[in-house]
Amino acid sequence: MSSIVILGIFVADTAYRAKRIPLIGETILGENFNLSPGGKGSNQAVAAAKAGANAHMITRLGTDTFADMALDIWQKTGVTPAITQHENSYTGAACIFIEAESGNNAIIVAPGVAGEIDNSDIDRNADLIANADIFITQLEQPLGAAMYGLELAREKGVRTLLNPAPATDLPDGMLALCDFVTPNETEAEGLTGIKVTSVASATQAAQALRAAGAGAAIITLGENGALYHDADTTIHMPAMSSGKVIETTGAGDSFNGCFAAALAEGMTPVDAVRFGCAAASISVTRAGAANSMPSRAEIDARLAQG
Repeated sequence: MSSIVILGIFVADTAYRAKRIPLIGETILGENFNLSPGGKGSNQAVAAAKAGANAHMITRLGTDTFADMALDIWQKTGVTPAITQHENSYTGAACIFIEAESGNNAIIVAPGVAGEIDNSDIDRNADLIANADIFITQLEQPLGAAMYGLELAREKGVRTLLNPAPATDLPDGMLALCDFVTPNETEAEGLTGIKVTSVASATQAAQALRAAGAGAAIITLGENGALYHDADTTIHMPAMSSGKVIETTGAGDSFNGCFAAALAEGMTPVDAVRFGCAAASISVTRAGAANSMPSRAEIDARLAQG
């Protein structure tokens, strides 16, 4: 079984569905509430594990109820925790607003003790990373730890994937450590200064990311699919439809985790992008983040539909 190591955070998602986001000082009535496991790193680990990979999650948790939630979802989905737990802080949480009509979202993340992840977390799991097929990280934990993890993985010959979310300025040289970088439209604009509004502008942003050192760039385009660009290939993969969109919260994480799982088992990058798009198309038909990740059988069935 292919091995994927994910450095990131777990948060408990508190999701509120309403017709619109309230103004400052305003209170509105919501239509629904849901408490579920989330955090980009954890979501991607769950997605990869459910897609068939041997996924390991490096993070920090508190010793509270939300930590129990993390350990429970990982046990149920086959993610192997590579964690430490800390009594002096709390497990992360996120406030998610979901627009009822569209399913689009806006999110505030409080990482808790995972916001203190540092190089020691990488060193503690150096052998695990060195023996992985792919190392994945994002930007919800401290940048320094993400950079250090990418450096170690690259030194050991492990393929690297950076999901640069949430958007922020990257340290010099970080993109050069990435075999794959996977921003959405907003993140791509933040990294390149190119406003992504079409496949053509996505291609320009992907070219800029490669010029900055990334081996390949994948711009996820929501309802317009994804744009893949490397030294030899540029291809737009249209989005797939698997039913009514309920919530987009976990779509990017579903794509990233399943793209990595497909790569790790030997698919070409283009086929892995298609696999990731199929997974994301299923995830948006369900509420929640980790809870929306599809099984391998579901992804294969969606791909078989064409």
